[in-house]
Amino acid sequence: MFILTLLFLGLNEGELKMSEDKPENPSKSDQVVFIGNKPFMNYVTGVVMQFTTQGANEVVVKARGRFISRAVDVVEVARNRFLEGQVDLKAPEGIKVGSEEFENKEGKQIRVSFVEITLVKK
Repeated sequence: MFILTLLFLGLNEGELKMSEDKPENPSKSDQVVFIGNKPFMNYVTGVVMQFTTQGANEVVVKARGRFISRAVDVVEVARNRFLEGQVDLKAPEGIKVGSEEFENKEGKQIRVSFVEITLVKK
């Protein structure tokens, strides 16, 4: 299965050898969960897996617009049901809230709120 994945990605054996030398700690971008349209429990599982199988010390849950409430729910379910007593909000900057402005397809300026919730292992 692993070799099939490498072939699918277009990697050769030389690139495989280089990737085996990487440290065990996941990179910062691997520790981010973006909330969207997928089923709710997919995101909860993603957060839990980052801490349990990937060995992450910190996971950031990010959402924009109408998915902000879902991000809060994902964090609360992961924290209080699956990882009870194991993770907590990062202090003091555990929750970052703001808005982003960008141009939509019609060329109109749009402002969308976002939230970033950072969980850390205790």
